[in-house]
Amino acid sequence: MLVDKNILIKHRMDRANETLAEAKMAFENESYLLAANRVYYSAFYTVSALAIKNNFSTSKHGQLLGWFNQYFIKTKIIEKHFGEFYKNVFQMRQQSDYDDFVEIDKASIEEKFRTAMEFIDRVSELL
Repeated sequence: MLVDKNILIKHRMDRANETLAEAKMAFENESYLLAANRVYYSAFYTVSALAIKNNFSTSKHGQLLGWFNQYFIKTKIIEKHFGEFYKNVFQMRQQSDYDDFVEIDKASIEEKFRTAMEFIDRVSELL
């Protein structure tokens, strides 16, 4: 089934916003590892929408991160701190999903959540 590119972009952005809402619920329930996972996926869906708009496709999270950095951070289309945010939440998700005894503090995830909202808004400007 061939889906219109704009419909798919909207779907990914809807997923980004829904996932960020899930992060907020997890944060409010003091489930910081789950909140970290959902914050990362909100950023992932956001960058996935940007990739669709720019005809880039990959099934690898690390490749998507590299593509984003190369074409949007290094070229200064998107501010550097957003590249650092995306890289940090990617690493945080990797650690929280795969490493043992990982703890994420409330202040750290709260700051990541706020930046995720800004990140979604900033990338939306390019869509």
